[in-house]
Amino acid sequence: MLRWRGLGDLPGGWGRCVVTIGVFDGVHRGHQELINRTVAAAAERGLPGVVLTFDPHPSEVLRPGSHPAQLTTLRRKAELVEGLGVDVFCVLPFTLELSRLQPEEFVHEVLVDRLHAAAVIVGDNFTFGAKAAGTVELLRTLGRRFGFAAYGAELQGKELSEEDQSAITFSSTYVRSCIDAGDVVAAAEALGRPHRLEGIVVRGDGRGHELGYPTANLSTPRFAAVPADGVYSAWFTRSADPSRRLRAAVSVGTNPTFSGRERTVEAFVLDVDEDFYGQHVAIDFVTRLRDQVRFADSAGLVAQIDEDVVATRTALPDTR
Repeated sequence: MLRWRGLGDLPGGWGRCVVTIGVFDGVHRGHQELINRTVAAAAERGLPGVVLTFDPHPSEVLRPGSHPAQLTTLRRKAELVEGLGVDVFCVLPFTLELSRLQPEEFVHEVLVDRLHAAAVIVGDNFTFGAKAAGTVELLRTLGRRFGFAAYGAELQGKELSEEDQSAITFSSTYVRSCIDAGDVVAAAEALGRPHRLEGIVVRGDGRGHELGYPTANLSTPRFAAVPADGVYSAWFTRSADPSRRLRAAVSVGTNPTFSGRERTVEAFVLDVDEDFYGQHVAIDFVTRLRDQVRFADSAGLVAQIDEDVVATRTALPDTR
């Protein structure tokens, strides 16, 4: 897969292509459906399939300080997109200048003049251009004018119980709400995989080692979507060896037993005796085991961690 930063990376002689457009934060099942349709349409036409996304998140540029919790880093997003068979992952820097383009200008300058789109596939709620004035219907109209086909695809979702016939549409906002509530199972259902948190392992206060449960303390990216406070079972992997999945009991919170104030993410990795300091790692959250609890003393905390480890072994099969 080719990775472009901006449209200046387009090679000379670039021909036509099939494009899908969006932020694609999380690359959830709704996004996957759009991308799969794009790949299929590109294959039918014998053209490359292009994912056009934006960085930074548009909301941070338009309303500084309003950046939503980030479900996937840009690097992770590219990995997930590549796994779906896309030919080109193009990141368009989102600027105030870009945000002020009228819908017709965006289509002509980006989709027609530069990418030479033969077809554009977007979600049926897609908007574009200054003040989000562009709609899917306008995109179709402009497509007829400029010679490309435009399709608005219904986003994937799930039906609720028989008592409540309304459906939930899988969206990045929905996934963030699940993670914020600590419902990592519902988040995984919408994502099609466990929610992942990445970061660098940093030195902690060493208290876990003193208790017999040394932890890898994760320093996460600024806007990372961190699950609600609690203890979780998770898979732990290192970027240096991503095929080796390790079981971990992960604590998210402020360590109330020791009157902590700083919110931390700490992973006790089962069945290994390794120092992960300085390594880039990933935590894939599988189940929520319990709330954060303040214990009267360290002995009570250790007894609970013993139970957390047993619960983690039960939740996660040994894949070694």
